[in-house]
Amino acid sequence: MKRLIVNADDFGFTRGVNAGILRAFKSGILTSATLMANGDAFDEAVEMALANPRLGVGCHLVAVGGRPVAPPSEIPSLVDTNGWLPRTLTDLIKLPVRGRVRVEHIEREFGAQVERLVAAGIAPTHLDSHKHSHTQPLVMTALARVAVAFNIRAVRNPFESWRAPVITGLAARSRRGVYLKQYVMSATVAPRAGAFHRIIRQHGLRAPDFFCGVRLTGLLDDEAVRHVIEGLRDGTTELMCHPAMYDDELESAATRLKRERQPELDALIDESVRRAVEAQGVRLINYEEFAEHV
Repeated sequence: MKRLIVNADDFGFTRGVNAGILRAFKSGILTSATLMANGDAFDEAVEMALANPRLGVGCHLVAVGGRPVAPPSEIPSLVDTNGWLPRTLTDLIKLPVRGRVRVEHIEREFGAQVERLVAAGIAPTHLDSHKHSHTQPLVMTALARVAVAFNIRAVRNPFESWRAPVITGLAARSRRGVYLKQYVMSATVAPRAGAFHRIIRQHGLRAPDFFCGVRLTGLLDDEAVRHVIEGLRDGTTELMCHPAMYDDELESAATRLKRERQPELDALIDESVRRAVEAQGVRLINYEEFAEHV
């Protein structure tokens, strides 16, 4: 059987992101979202999640960008002198190389983020990470420990297969340079997949068989989504996406993806995409269903 989890990252980032995720869930093929505990629109996202219990909601763990949830004094190796998390993934990667960051501090911050969701009434279905930081073994170890501590059974497999869809869709063809850059980034982290699977086995966690979305980040249109659906293999695949209703707040937000999020929303609610799901016999599920039936 072909099973597909369509997960929207950045739930709670802005009100426009929240609105886009909710519409993609109610009117499209979206089944899941991951909530940012340090997002400016966190409270609104929680209200939406509680009002729509069929939307699977996990925690989008943030080790890069913004303020931490834990007190900076408790995670000194992870924050700068102003108490901020590393600005970019590159900055985060440099910390372990220099011997500065401690896995216990990442674990403390991740635990505080999950605890904020739990305190708000959300039972996280799974964990993933902002900017795919858990492709780094040190970060993945912290994530796995937190998953066990909170009895969360499922995590994102952040490594795209070499058989993941190649360049497709008008957006990808017109922005070939962006696609190729993201393709290289996806291929560069691939050798760490072995360490990832070893860590999840050691901690008794589960992850979908396949993952796609890195190469098509900001490039998903209806043609690209249909291509993903038509290329699914037996097993469970996660398609990562970033839908939103584009607005002034999103334009001014600290994110690379701005206007690109609106076409992703449009694709997820496109009727031709829904027909492709039906034609291919794909079962749409969320992470809670995945964890229960694998």
